[in-house]
Amino acid sequence: MDSSSRDSGTAGLASVRRVDYSGDGLVESDVAASPYLQARDWVDQAVAAAEERDDVPEPTALSVATVDGSGTPDVRTVLMRFLDERGPGFVTNLGSAKSEHLQANPRAAAALTWPSLYRAIRFRGTAELVGRDEVEAYFDSRPYGSRLSAWASDQSRPAADRHELERKWQEVLERFPDTGGDHDVPVPDFWGGWRIVCDEVEFWAGRRNRLHDRIVFRRSGEGDLGDAASWTRLRLQP
Repeated sequence: MDSSSRDSGTAGLASVRRVDYSGDGLVESDVAASPYLQARDWVDQAVAAAEERDDVPEPTALSVATVDGSGTPDVRTVLMRFLDERGPGFVTNLGSAKSEHLQANPRAAAALTWPSLYRAIRFRGTAELVGRDEVEAYFDSRPYGSRLSAWASDQSRPAADRHELERKWQEVLERFPDTGGDHDVPVPDFWGGWRIVCDEVEFWAGRRNRLHDRIVFRRSGEGDLGDAASWTRLRLQP
């Protein structure tokens, strides 16, 4: 690359729109006693905001990072479908790339990010399979089309073209006709969920002049996310 190209690239980066974050921040006196209570509060606020404004379109969109067999990180965005004292969780095909990664190396990280609210939550820990009873209960609550798609998609595998996906969709549509009931589409045995049992949870809140707040809970005991005694809280510099 010649110097003119480098200069052009630098100028382009310098002209990127800059926003001075005007969030409320997060001070120690306002932090909940446990990481679960703090996460639950922020998630509930994000979900409520999504019902009232247009700039929080997917409040439970969760970026999940795994490591493949060569040690290369991989990240993708899913929807968080579980959140309780045991940790955040999501559903997926158990033969998908992320599931294969987690079966070989269960260490994982995930993040919820709400740019318009100037907030984010980072989770780090070890993934474990969600219990089959929870998976089945969630699956039965999905809309009919979403239940069909679990059967139609051989997730993360190559497809020749769009027509192949539409053909497979038509096949499962005929196999499992819509009866209007919760059980007209059975749960595939290759479909399930993962939950991240956390060792660390960080709460990020944007502030002006890039002096953001970062409050981190790090595991110091064996309890779950709701057990305040099992966590040490500290502030990180931005």
